[in-house]
Amino acid sequence: TVARPLAVDESRTITVEFVATLNVGAPWDFAPQVTRMQVHPGQYYQTTYLARNLTDQPLVGQAAPSVSPGLAARHFQKLECFCFTRQEFKPGEERAMPVVFLIDPELPPEVRTVTLSYTFFKLDHPGG
Repeated sequence: TVARPLAVDESRTITVEFVATLNVGAPWDFAPQVTRMQVHPGQYYQTTYLARNLTDQPLVGQAAPSVSPGLAARHFQKLECFCFTRQEFKPGEERAMPVVFLIDPELPPEVRTVTLSYTFFKLDHPGG
């Protein structure tokens, strides 16, 4: 199938909130660069999460995304996301990690705020 271009709905504005959480004792700093953004359904946007390895050892992490309310999850499309792959950090390395997304215009009209949350986990066995 061929992806059809979506019409941008400029008459509607959705608030997208960005949240970052860490599992307990995680050796990272991890935060969204912006905590909220106003978006029009059907238009692509980019934001960035910042992560830093707080140790003197190389680390590998993986981000698990979550979208709420649950009703909005299938309408939140990530074109590019650091959550698609494991993230390898050198000791003390800091990195900006992009997310490119859009909200499908078919998002039900009663949904005015969508929250994109990531939990960043340390992988103890980076090979698998």
